[in-house]
Amino acid sequence: MTLSLAVGRPTLADHVLPRGLVTDVSLVLGGAALTGLLAQVAIPLWPVPITGQTLAVLLVGSTLGASRGVLAMLAYALLGVAGVPWFSDAGHGLGVMLSSTGGYIAGFILAAALTGWLAQRQWDRKFLQAAVTFLAGSGVVFLVGLPWLAVVTGADLGQTLAWGLWPFIPGGIIKALIAAAIIPVAWQGVRKLDAAKRDNR
Repeated sequence: MTLSLAVGRPTLADHVLPRGLVTDVSLVLGGAALTGLLAQVAIPLWPVPITGQTLAVLLVGSTLGASRGVLAMLAYALLGVAGVPWFSDAGHGLGVMLSSTGGYIAGFILAAALTGWLAQRQWDRKFLQAAVTFLAGSGVVFLVGLPWLAVVTGADLGQTLAWGLWPFIPGGIIKALIAAAIIPVAWQGVRKLDAAKRDNR
């Protein structure tokens, strides 16, 4: 029996690479690294910057599935706390997690779980369903991030929404639509490769 970190139905990654412990660990660390890379694509705002992290979270969750997506985001958070400088603006350390942005990073874990779970039920195969999946994943990030922001800053509801939600809505929609455009196209490519392999047998 092959050891694997993947649980449940196969995802896009499983149609490209065979499941196995070494492969899964590589995918998890790769997902964390992609998140760290896109975290450096940022528009500085106070108290929470606009970054490309959420796009990475959506892509990682949908391609790896719930279990590996969660592990990738946990690795991103824990390694960042341990000193890897891949939070926004090359930040790292426990202080980032305890700051106003920490709730969003924690929300990435739940967002990856949700998008991965939906992807394992084929919600990532067509544009409209994928868009719903990725918008829902983005929403989960705010469900965790906004209360965290309010507690850390002492902001009231209006301030919390002004600082942590309203500026992010256009970018969040754009990132969800980008992911919804990429993943179904990737599935089309995988299906064509599978068909070509069958024809060559």
